[in-house]
Amino acid sequence: MPTNYISPISMDALSNLCGELDKNNSIKPADYKKYQVKRGLRNSDGTGVMAGLTRICSVEGYYIIDGEKVPKDGKLSYRGYDINDIVKSVVKDDRFGFEEVVWLLLFGELPTEQQLVSLMEVLAECRELPDEFIEDMIMKNPSKDIMNKMARCVMILYSFDENPDDISIPNVLRQSLQLIAQMPTIMNSAYQVKRRSFYNKTMFLHPIKKEHSTAECILYQLRADKQFTREEAKLLDICLMLHADHGGGNNSTFSTRVLTSSGTDTYSAITAGFGSLKGPKHGGANIRVANQMNEIIANVPDPTDKSQIKDYLVKIMNGEAGDGLGLIYGMGHAVYTKSDPRAVILKENARKLAYEKGYEKEFVTLENIELLTPEVFAEVKGVEKTMCANVDLYSGLVYKVLGIPEDLYTPLFATARIAGWCAHRLEELTSNGKIIRPAYKSVSRAREFKDLSNR
Repeated sequence: MPTNYISPISMDALSNLCGELDKNNSIKPADYKKYQVKRGLRNSDGTGVMAGLTRICSVEGYYIIDGEKVPKDGKLSYRGYDINDIVKSVVKDDRFGFEEVVWLLLFGELPTEQQLVSLMEVLAECRELPDEFIEDMIMKNPSKDIMNKMARCVMILYSFDENPDDISIPNVLRQSLQLIAQMPTIMNSAYQVKRRSFYNKTMFLHPIKKEHSTAECILYQLRADKQFTREEAKLLDICLMLHADHGGGNNSTFSTRVLTSSGTDTYSAITAGFGSLKGPKHGGANIRVANQMNEIIANVPDPTDKSQIKDYLVKIMNGEAGDGLGLIYGMGHAVYTKSDPRAVILKENARKLAYEKGYEKEFVTLENIELLTPEVFAEVKGVEKTMCANVDLYSGLVYKVLGIPEDLYTPLFATARIAGWCAHRLEELTSNGKIIRPAYKSVSRAREFKDLSNR
């Protein structure tokens, strides 16, 4: 286990410094209203402030009629194609679809059979990391947090690139394809090293099989016996497709576009996406859902009984159970109102395998949370609100059914979303040209400078 760094700053000194910091860093809530600042880049009705244009992805969850927000069934489209149609086609043909989505996001059109074969060959050739990379960059510096290690690995890859700062489209496309291909290898290597260093468990690093799809590659590298069923790999493939992109306004993609607009290199821009997605308000919700579900099952005698589940949800919303914040995780979304198409697709495709593997109780518990939360919200808050399950409600259970450890829930999200980050980076480079630079209003008062001796 690595030796922890001990800071030379004492807790007493740090406490004093924080006291000084607090004096001059808080903004009065009334000032935001006074200067008409839209915190979180959100309008007063919860809709996002228009900050850009994209042809890559559309996220629709409501109508605006006569200035009012009207709920509607959610729709997610990649390059104009409904995600439902993409997933249904893949399921019908009994094939893997993530690579097809990668092509679609990057190039804007559905690939032909030959284009898809060519892409899969390119990704297969790029999955390997540079010689000695795993030993020198991952094994010698293990991290408790896989997202942190993945971000560091992306930055380190800059040093292995003969032309890292060239932001011409051909070079950025090359870098993008390599990073998309390498993410499963980086993710699994970081996890295996964590197992050995922090859990005192066996580490195993399997050779890459070039004939594998991305979903197959992940399961093959993750499992000690390298065994998985096609049904398991196809379910994971659907997860990857659903997480590949979610418009230019989500926090990690917007972060990637902001850095891209400065003219920085691909590795820096993509690392920004990792840093954002690591945040618990963005990529960590599926773990909170899993913890919430486990708590409910542990404390409710019969979690399949709706009345018992409802009583416990009331406790959670009142801050008497759960983490005390009064939030029911996996419910509600910034854009989707009546339904989140990703949650609908995941629920539909996960049910069979969940029941087969003995997770019927967990699945029914989540269904009851989805059904009852709007009712509980209305009773506790006294407000009728159209509310739907979001993708995080079911993704954690899917990962559990597939035997994927919680350490990899958010890293798996990132492994899929890097396709969207790269697509948006390329779009930003080809169509914008201006550095993203919104305005901030200073609310400091003018003060007369004092010499050091007079302070």
